[in-house]
Parts: sequence; structure tokens; C-alpha cells
Amino acid sequence: MAEQTIMLNCSAGMSTSLLVTKMQQAAKDQGIDAHIFACPAAEASQHIEEDHPDCVLLGPQIRYMEDDFKNKVQGKGKDGKDIPLDVIDMRSYGMMDGKKVLQQAEDLING
Repeated sequence: MAEQTIMLNCSAGMSTSLLVTKMQQAAKDQGIDAHIFACPAAEASQHIEEDHPDCVLLGPQIRYMEDDFKNKVQGKGKDGKDIPLDVIDMRSYGMMDGKKVLQQAEDLING
């Protein structure tokens, strides 16, 4: 099992696929043991329950769903805490900068 689990969400789960690949490469390059995956917003609750992510990142195109996601992650983290949640930086997302988005996730996880 990976040391960290990072979940990305977008409207259909497709646009984040390339970003996931770039994040996985960045994690490998940095020696970070992470399971990074994307899923559509409609499947988020199921993945939160099954995959127990250490952080959840939202694609900028679903920023409007942030409050809904805050409810989904409430009390679902380790020790009953909220899972850290953030919207992916729009510039990093547009550039598909896996290294920067991985750093954003790391900052969330390490608080």
C-alpha cells in the first residue's frame, strides 16, 4: 500500500488523467510513495470511503463544488479528522505541471 493517497476530481475524470500521469512521474522522481488517481465528482463519495485519500484536490472547473466536497470529506480522514481539500491552482492545472500540483498535495497532507 502506498504511503500517501492523493485523489483528484473533475467533472468527468478525464481532464485530470494527464495531470495524474505527470504527478506520478514527479512523485517517482522525488522518491515519494504515492497512489495518485482521478475520478469524476459524481464518484467522489465512493472513492473517499473506499480509498481513504490523504488529500482531495478539485480541478478548477469544479471549484463551484468546493462546499459540497467539504461536506464529503468532513470527519473522513485519519483519526476522524477532515481530509485536507483544495482547488488545484489554475495556472498549474492549465500547464499540467505535475510537480507543482504534487507539491500542493504534499503541503496539504503535511499541513
